[in-house]
Amino acid sequence: MPSFVSARDRLPALTGLASAIVAASCCLLPIALIAVGIAGAGLMMTTMRYQVVTLPLGVVGLGAAYWMYARQRRHCARVGCQFVGQRATQATLGLATVVVFVAVLLVTFPSWTAWLLGAGPAPHAH
Repeated sequence: MPSFVSARDRLPALTGLASAIVAASCCLLPIALIAVGIAGAGLMMTTMRYQVVTLPLGVVGLGAAYWMYARQRRHCARVGCQFVGQRATQATLGLATVVVFVAVLLVTFPSWTAWLLGAGPAPHAH
């Protein structure tokens, strides 16, 4: 009997991915687009205005994704079901965590953002 991944099984991974995109939209995504030459500094200036909204939404969304994942694992352990797509979900949540973490670091330490864009000296530890 072939197994398939239901929408419920995909929900934690999709929530984590959406959270990473929302959190990255304030700083990480514009830096990547500027680095490959697709966008200019104007995009960065525009998106930074919304970091007060996007970054907390990304962090909360990532927390919700982990909560849904843990709830789904507990449910499957309790009733003996198979969690289809667990590896993909774990990989997606891991990637989303890295993206959100880097976005938080870039907002917390603006000198790193300037250094990545080539507009400032290299950051140094005190």
